[in-house]
Amino acid sequence: MRDFSQASIETTIHTVGYEKSELHDYVQRLRLAKVEILVDVRERPISRKKGFSKKALAEAVQLAGIEYVHVQALGDPKEGRDAARAGQHTLFVKIFSTHMTTDSARTALSTLASDIAGKNVCLTCFERDHECCHRAIVADELAILTGGVVKHLKV
Repeated sequence: MRDFSQASIETTIHTVGYEKSELHDYVQRLRLAKVEILVDVRERPISRKKGFSKKALAEAVQLAGIEYVHVQALGDPKEGRDAARAGQHTLFVKIFSTHMTTDSARTALSTLASDIAGKNVCLTCFERDHECCHRAIVADELAILTGGVVKHLKV
């Protein structure tokens, strides 16, 4: 059995959505939280919002001294995104929770947990409110695996 006593002190899993944010303010919030690694958990890391597509976001955070990682397997599948957009929160949670039982999601989660142990990380996607977003589910799963704590940021 893994000893979580050290990890629970050191591993912090922040989450943040970029909805209604400007890139500068978003990156500044990450810096203020002392984030070491930004983990993009969008299935499709594209955005109509300037600066938040994968390449531009990676460049912006790397300039701020923050590592960028995209983990596609932990993104919300299209059916889940559609349910969330339609306001069907219970269905969205059911779809995403089922997705999290797939081999690809479990492997990605396990690998990510190992990679972030002892670090100050932040999961990101679009939705501003973490309670309506799959990243909160991912963060909770990572906290279990790492013994870390979850903190939700606002920009």
